[in-house]
Amino acid sequence: MPTHTRIRMFNTKATYPNQALDNDLCQAVRAGNTVYVRGQVGTDFEGRLVGLGDPRAQAEQAMKNVKQLLEEAGSDLSHIVKTTTYITDPRFREPVYREVGNWLKGVFPISTGLVVAGLAQPEWLMEIDVIAVIPDDEEGNA
Repeated sequence: MPTHTRIRMFNTKATYPNQALDNDLCQAVRAGNTVYVRGQVGTDFEGRLVGLGDPRAQAEQAMKNVKQLLEEAGSDLSHIVKTTTYITDPRFREPVYREVGNWLKGVFPISTGLVVAGLAQPEWLMEIDVIAVIPDDEEGNA
C-alpha cells in the first residue's frame, strides 16, 4: 500500500512557460491522515489568473483552490491546522487576511504570515499553503 497519494500532478513546464523549468510536482499530498497543500495563488486550475492587481480577489481564488484540493484529498477547510501566507506588500495584509479569515471562520488554525520581495510570477500578490488533517472517522472515505 502506498505511503502517500499525490493529487493533481503536473510539470512546471506547463505552469511556468516563461521560465526554463522542468520539475514534476503536485498540488497536494495526502500522507496518512495529513494533507499538505502546495502554495496556492490567484490562478485557477486552468492556469488563468483571477484578480490582476487585486490581492483580495487573488486570495479568494487561492482559497477556492485550497478548498477543492482538500476535498479531493478527503478533508475540508474545517480540518486545516496550519496556514502560511505570503504577501508581496505589507498593505496587502488586511485584504488578504480578511478574505482568508472569511473562509476559515471558526477553524482557529495556527498561522504564519510573511512579507516577501516577490513570488514565482510577478503578477502574483499573495500565496497561501496549508496543512490539514483527515479525522480518524473519515480516513476510509477518500
